[in-house]
Amino acid sequence: MTSILKSTMILLCVLSIASCQKVYFNAMEKVGVHKRDILVDRVEEARDSQAEAKEEFANALERFASVVNFDGGELQTAYARLNASYENCKDQADTVTSRINKVEEVAKALFVEWEQELTQYSNANLRNQSANQLRVTQIEYRKMLAAMRKAEKTMPPVLDVLRDQVLFLKHNLNARAVASIKTELATVQRDVSSLITQMERSIAEAEQFISQMQKS
Repeated sequence: MTSILKSTMILLCVLSIASCQKVYFNAMEKVGVHKRDILVDRVEEARDSQAEAKEEFANALERFASVVNFDGGELQTAYARLNASYENCKDQADTVTSRINKVEEVAKALFVEWEQELTQYSNANLRNQSANQLRVTQIEYRKMLAAMRKAEKTMPPVLDVLRDQVLFLKHNLNARAVASIKTELATVQRDVSSLITQMERSIAEAEQFISQMQKS
């Protein structure tokens, strides 16, 4: 496939997605659900997915610690639990990214619409009030989105470390192998702790944004 054909196909996909979004937003508008309402809903969903991711990574750390501190019992069972936790973390990380992307989609549509509607006012005072509210909302939104993206970026490094350990243990389920990865526990603990801190900050920013949207 040539680069031109690839670029054309990507452009068509982008246009198709944009068209579907517009149809969806218009349909929701007709039943009384505005972009503003959809944005709040999607921020809530993104916030919830981050809270779930925080719990999944904390569980994975616990599972990893149980493997490296293994002392009797069934090693295969401990490994299976760690592997399941890793898979859950990976799925939840994908969900977080997907939901943040959806927040961005509706926010862009809302702000474009809001800007366009400012030109329709005949009352200058009301137009200025709406313009000020738009600026405040955009500032709060950008602050929240930055926190979300920063938290999102903390997940891949932890996933990489967990994946390496899971892959190594998959074919080396013995005491010597477990001992060899014990030094990684401090790294995983540090990374998960940083992840949890960023997630909590992002969740707090999301809650503040939701509160601001509901008041204004």
